[in-house]
Amino acid sequence: MSEFTHLDERGQARMVDVTAKQPTVRRATARGRVAVSAEVVAALRDESMPKGDVLAVARIAGIAAAKKVPDLLPLAHVIGVHGVRVDLEVVDDGVLIEAEVSTADRTGVEMEALTAVTVAALAVVDMVKGRDRGARIVDCRVVAKSGGRSGDWTRPAD
Repeated sequence: MSEFTHLDERGQARMVDVTAKQPTVRRATARGRVAVSAEVVAALRDESMPKGDVLAVARIAGIAAAKKVPDLLPLAHVIGVHGVRVDLEVVDDGVLIEAEVSTADRTGVEMEALTAVTVAALAVVDMVKGRDRGARIVDCRVVAKSGGRSGDWTRPAD
């Protein structure tokens, strides 16, 4: 079981010790989408959603979420989240969300970027559910990362 870094020699979960690793600049980008009805797309475009500015609320929710990952994922390290960007765009079938998280620390920020996207998506669903009970979160994934021992990675085109 030693090939799994989050398991000890007995197969029990453990937090990997990164004390000896040198901090490096690391960045990760994640994307996702909230699929909504045409009625909600129209209301988002003309800013007439009853709960207010959906995209602003979702952006702030995503930024806040990126900083809470160690509270949510038991084996995640507490790291310095030094930058978070959450962009939302209304498109014909919903809302596209992209988050980029950066740090200069001992471990990567892929989970922080993915958490930012998914929580921003949850905020969109929460804000539009009164008009679209069928709103759904789809296609959440890490699309790129840079830095660290494993270097740079970009998801191949879907």
